[in-house]
Amino acid sequence: MNAAPEVSVVMPCLNEAATVGVCVATARAALDRAGLSGEVVVADNGSTDGSPALAEAAGARVVHAPMRGYGAAYLAGLAAARGRWLVMGDADGTYDFDDIPAFVAKLKAGDDLVIGSRFAGTILPGAMPWLHRYVGNPVLSGILGVFFGQRVSDAHCGMRALSREANERMRLRTTGMEYASEMIAIAIRQGLKVGEIPIVYHPRAGESKLRSFRDGWRHLRFMLLLSPTPLFLAPGLLMIALGFAALAALLPGPVAAFGLRFDFHFMFVASALAILGVQLVVLGLAAKAFARAELQVSDRWLAFLDRRFTLERGLLIGAAVLSAGLGVNGWILADWLREGRGALFAVRPALVGLTLLVVGAQLVFGSFFISVVRDDARG
Repeated sequence: MNAAPEVSVVMPCLNEAATVGVCVATARAALDRAGLSGEVVVADNGSTDGSPALAEAAGARVVHAPMRGYGAAYLAGLAAARGRWLVMGDADGTYDFDDIPAFVAKLKAGDDLVIGSRFAGTILPGAMPWLHRYVGNPVLSGILGVFFGQRVSDAHCGMRALSREANERMRLRTTGMEYASEMIAIAIRQGLKVGEIPIVYHPRAGESKLRSFRDGWRHLRFMLLLSPTPLFLAPGLLMIALGFAALAALLPGPVAAFGLRFDFHFMFVASALAILGVQLVVLGLAAKAFARAELQVSDRWLAFLDRRFTLERGLLIGAAVLSAGLGVNGWILADWLREGRGALFAVRPALVGLTLLVVGAQLVFGSFFISVVRDDARG
């Protein structure tokens, strides 16, 4: 049996007959010039134009990915790769596989994941549509940086490299174009070292498989689902602060500000904000716990849960808030009975009491939910 190669170059392929042979040959030549033992693995995603045969003729090992999708092809190709260093690049002629040694050198220097940057390098005329170059890629890369805490200048570049250990640790799973975002997001969350190198981006041959709005939404959707802080926690905490502040301000009576009069009608809005905010925070913390269980990621919110949260503490806090709500409503009832059970118009304190009752119940049941997701039953 042959020894495992040092480098595996993995290329997804779907009907790339015009370029796949050249890409394979260029990659093999680059490996030879650099003195790197290597292989080229082409992950065919259902080509009907003879691409697999052309890839094999150029010296590649072809594996078949029966599930359609950019990510599905890479999952199949990386699973079949045998090298320690894994270099990824499309088989459509857009990336220069002469850059393979530079990617491998960055990995050997200590990076776990290396992303090619077209924006730090050169984008040749006609290689990238205006919408992608000046809107789509910069916006989505910026959002990824904000959500996950590390700026990557070209988060959707298709040429990148990673170590075998990093690939096995990340356990990537998405099957579409969002695979590119998943790889960077999980790497950052797991504390892997992510680097970049400038590359040249060439015009592709043949028809692009990218669908701008559909695939852009898939990237954004994935980032939102993987990042509970901007989706749940940040808006939830803001709603809680605004809601309870408005309830406290309006409890004594109407407030005049900015030339307007704010009365108890706005307390209904404040109550809804506070209740919804607590629900979002509970969901966000549960999502954080799930993300760690499924993806082995961690952050300061999970550290907070580990240090501060127990089911018992959550139940105590929820019971205290519930008791406060019952106390407010009990006071209203006692006052009504003392005044002879006449007309009752204690709207302001009643709204505060109702809000506390609902929030207390949310905290009680939310604590159980977080503990279930965190699998506290195992000890």
